[in-house]
Amino acid sequence: MTIKVGDRLPEAKLQWIRGGVEMIDTPTLFAGKKVVLFAVPGAFTPTCSERHLPGFVEHFDEFRDKGIEVACLAVNDPFVMQAWGQSQHVPEGLKMLADGNGEFIRALGLEMDASAYGMGTRAKRFALYAEDGVVKLLDIEAPGEFRVSSAEHVLSQLA
Repeated sequence: MTIKVGDRLPEAKLQWIRGGVEMIDTPTLFAGKKVVLFAVPGAFTPTCSERHLPGFVEHFDEFRDKGIEVACLAVNDPFVMQAWGQSQHVPEGLKMLADGNGEFIRALGLEMDASAYGMGTRAKRFALYAEDGVVKLLDIEAPGEFRVSSAEHVLSQLA
């Protein structure tokens, strides 16, 4: 079942690098906060690197000015997410989260089978906005598209 607006985000453990590899659970990540979480099929992939992540980097301060934290999620390991963030000049505060085994993505019901491309299970391209762990906005891209999960589209909905 796919998560929908009004649902509480499921509990899961994600990884990120802050000094070293750290685990963060989703209740800690979202509790008492306004967060935009966007997911990409893979770090260093063309649309993700040329358009999706760069849009959130470019508009990061606009989200912060609204009191909203921003996090990027992919079914990759935390070392890949760190290297991708560095290569994309991700500002401090934009969280680069790894869901290495895809457990959170499966719990959201937003996984896709990319086995035909040698990538296994990955995240569908999406963006969601949550307040205190409850989904308020959810935009899931159709396969092969990049429109509704862009930073610009998300900002237009939060205006």
